[in-house]
Amino acid sequence: MVIDSTLPVMLSVSGLRKSHGGRELFRDITLQLTPGRRVALVGPNGVGKTTLLEIVMNEQAADAGEVTKAAKTRVGYLPQDLAAEQRGTVIEEALRGATHITEIQAELHALEHAMTAATGDAQARAIERYGELQSRFEQLGGYAIEAEAYRVLSGLGFANDSGERNVRELSGGWRMRLALARLLLSEPDVMLLDEPTNHLDVDSVAWLENHLSEWGGALLFVSHDRDFIDGVATHVYEIANGTGTEYVGGFMDFVVEREERLERLRAAAANQARKVAQVEKFIDRFRYKATKARQVQSRIKQLEKLDAINVTDQRAIAARFAFPEPRRANRVVIEATGVAAGYEGTPVLEPFDLVIERGRKVAILGPNGAGKTTLIRTLLGEIPPLAGEIVIGSNVDTARFDQHQAEVMNLDRKVNEEFREALPKGDPRNLRTVLGSFGFTGDAADRLVGELSGGEQTRLALAKVMATPVNLLVLDEPTNHLDLPSCDLLEDALSAYPGTVLLVTHDRHLIRAVADAVIEVRDGKVRWSEGIDEDRLAGSQPAPAKASPNAKAANPKAANPRANAPAAPPKAPATSPEATRRSKTNGQGDRSNQQARELRKTLNRVESQWERAEAKVVELHEKLADPAVYADSERLAALVAEHDKAKDEASTLMSEWERLSITLERS
Repeated sequence: MVIDSTLPVMLSVSGLRKSHGGRELFRDITLQLTPGRRVALVGPNGVGKTTLLEIVMNEQAADAGEVTKAAKTRVGYLPQDLAAEQRGTVIEEALRGATHITEIQAELHALEHAMTAATGDAQARAIERYGELQSRFEQLGGYAIEAEAYRVLSGLGFANDSGERNVRELSGGWRMRLALARLLLSEPDVMLLDEPTNHLDVDSVAWLENHLSEWGGALLFVSHDRDFIDGVATHVYEIANGTGTEYVGGFMDFVVEREERLERLRAAAANQARKVAQVEKFIDRFRYKATKARQVQSRIKQLEKLDAINVTDQRAIAARFAFPEPRRANRVVIEATGVAAGYEGTPVLEPFDLVIERGRKVAILGPNGAGKTTLIRTLLGEIPPLAGEIVIGSNVDTARFDQHQAEVMNLDRKVNEEFREALPKGDPRNLRTVLGSFGFTGDAADRLVGELSGGEQTRLALAKVMATPVNLLVLDEPTNHLDLPSCDLLEDALSAYPGTVLLVTHDRHLIRAVADAVIEVRDGKVRWSEGIDEDRLAGSQPAPAKASPNAKAANPKAANPRANAPAAPPKAPATSPEATRRSKTNGQGDRSNQQARELRKTLNRVESQWERAEAKVVELHEKLADPAVYADSERLAALVAEHDKAKDEASTLMSEWERLSITLERS
């Protein structure tokens, strides 16, 4: 994508330099953000990507350089760790992001009452102000903002009925999703996102990728997900070796262009080295000859002024994961027969059969909350199955990494002290050699755990898990917080790993590179498939919010009014011919189809009623938009009451439509 250079610069970073603890993170970082420019910020852990975002947000001070924002530019920021307080219900918290709309909405409601109570000049002023605000409200898509909020929440994985849940009931991961929803609804001019996919599943990553790729604002985001970068970024900005370089295009374009640039740098560095060697040879030969003194001094000054060409050695900054040789397990590592899984008698997963053999690399996919963790815990014997039997093969040794493992490390220990705790007693390996293979070389092994970046802490937690020889490795979102070089080498290590791997991840590139089979957990079912199906990796994306045919505005940018109610998903798809053929093989299938047909008829009837109710809301709103109506206070009061009643009816029918849709999908 070519960015128009005539577009206004919304935010610019010029000559930024930052050091931490005596170590220079980066210098001379310069980039610009214009409308439509979406920049992926990449680089090894510890180079200062998060620090750069915090400097832009004025949460840290740079040692040199400046950040400039255009007048009235609104900047939104999603950090890796949630800092802002959340309160109320899910939908209330999400809508707090849309203050540019909700504040106008509140004033409109106040003016509606003022117009009925006031008389004379006061009423005229209220009417004039109401008209101005109403026009602005429509332009901002105010009449569809709640529907848009539900659409965004749905896209990020929230269930249709979760809007009224109290935020205090949510886990940390779901609170991060809610923070992202609030940010998206705020529609800032510039967005800064620090690893936005860390707490998302495959479905939500695909939705967010599609949403951001169509967004017209400026975006600067940190991500280790190559597919996500490819789908969103128009530019890639790499921080490496203390400097920044910008590339045009997505991740694959970046890889090609970077390699070409590095080849040019290597050639220039080699040419420079030859010239330096020649100059140094001249100096050494004639240093003590008086007749050559002037030439020697000239060449010494030449070397002092030389701007050395440095080429980043990716191998030096990448973590080299290594696996000790485990003992040999039985051919069948885990076998599940007729297993139903859940808690305290309440099923989460319907009965399933699985056979996981030695050496298989199995990716486990599914939306958050579908039961992936329940499946793993049941397969590993951590919770008993509700039905069926699980047999774990003999000689199976298990190590498990989850995405919160880095949080339980002692921040006051040194890296080598924390790592030593994981090594088995009598381990003959040299501790520093093993740590070095995970990227903690030299003085890095003596740093405090609390001084490490989030990615470095994750890498240390992985090192601890992998330090002991095992033949069954269970990894839950191992790439969260890792840099791209570490992801690359984790991929290589898992491909070469001689044991069995169960891998829960939303990183589609890692799945393609490592897995040879997929277990999909969705709608209470566990499905095994050989190989990698791209349709499964694409996830089951929520459809866009459904608009009533009679409503003139179906999106938040529309200028015409729309009922202030959550939009519903589209009609459930008709049963496929193949599914129909299979269902006719028994009487139970016939009864299910009959029930589905009746349910679909009811759904269509409720949908028609809902559309008529929405049309009534639009009609009444257009009447309220007529200034003449405010001359008759009794008529105005009646219209306001009728409008409120119609909105309530439309909202009730919408809820019934959603309930029937969910029932039909599950039938």
